[in-house]
Amino acid sequence: MKFVKRNPLLALVNDFLIDSPLPANITYFWNTGSLLGVILVIQILTGVILAMHYTPNTLYAFASVEHIMRDVNYGWLLRYLHANGASFFFIVVYLHIGRGLYFGSYRPPRLILWIVGVFIYIAMMATAFLGYVLPWGQMSFWGATVITNFFSVIPWLGQDIIHFLWGGFSVDHPTLNRFFSFHYLLPFILAALVIIHLLGLHQNGSTNPLSVRGDYLRFHPYFISKDLVGFVWLFIFLAILVFFMPNYLGHPDNYIPANPLVTPHHIVPEWYFLPFYAILRAIPNKTLGVIAMFGSLLILLALPWFTRLRLSGNTPMMKVLFWIFVANFFILMWLGGEPIHSPYTEISQVCTFIYFAYFVVLMIMG
Repeated sequence: MKFVKRNPLLALVNDFLIDSPLPANITYFWNTGSLLGVILVIQILTGVILAMHYTPNTLYAFASVEHIMRDVNYGWLLRYLHANGASFFFIVVYLHIGRGLYFGSYRPPRLILWIVGVFIYIAMMATAFLGYVLPWGQMSFWGATVITNFFSVIPWLGQDIIHFLWGGFSVDHPTLNRFFSFHYLLPFILAALVIIHLLGLHQNGSTNPLSVRGDYLRFHPYFISKDLVGFVWLFIFLAILVFFMPNYLGHPDNYIPANPLVTPHHIVPEWYFLPFYAILRAIPNKTLGVIAMFGSLLILLALPWFTRLRLSGNTPMMKVLFWIFVANFFILMWLGGEPIHSPYTEISQVCTFIYFAYFVVLMIMG
């Protein structure tokens, strides 16, 4: 044991995975961080192997994905693990963020920890969007066209940014090449942000359901065994989806090769983007809609600056408001997949107001 503590690398591992003190009363909702780490490793490993067989060319991209599925040994397994792993990444990260909001993990002294976590979330969304374009199906092409056009609302520089992303004057071969490069690069930036996030967590420690100081236990063996239970359930649910319902969370139009001359009847993003897509569509003005959509993410960064009080726990009223927010989030997710007409537009506007109102209340009540 003395040798472990003398060696710089082993001492670091010991501090994080063995002797790290954690509150004795934390629940399984605190397992989400370790689950996200496991999913990130799965995504990077499967992504690197898939990249060995993928061709970032508009003429061959769709065929190369089919080649992976049909000809590469266990290529179907790698692709389904990667695609459904992205969905599980967002399922667990929404649980992680929800737990942070419910128990006030954004409050001081965890300001840096929360801010880095929000940047991780934004980097995740960018990575997922870039990856969705790579199969070069109908939804991939038209999703890239719609999303990149959002930058046109930026004064003076908007069109130049779009042309840089496209590599020309439309979504084409240079666009796919650039998106593939960014999609390959961002996960490693994401991993670096995760390390910074863990350092911040180690410095300030974890919160607990009561938000008060109490008994602490070593990470090993008490919490490693608890994390292992979460890993088993993660692999069970992921296996069910991969082996029995691999396309359940995807869109059937993405199995049609991209065709710039045929617009899909209803363009929708992946399910984890639907709440923010609903916020975008709730506002008739394009510029205000884009601002509201990005504001719905960036408002998370503002929470630590406006909530300076160290509360001992959540009040009953704040708990009720939180569950209203959760229900509203799911309604926005449903609305994001519906057509743009009445009554969905009006409901989206009400739900958008509730979404932002929740964060305003958090800031006012501290």
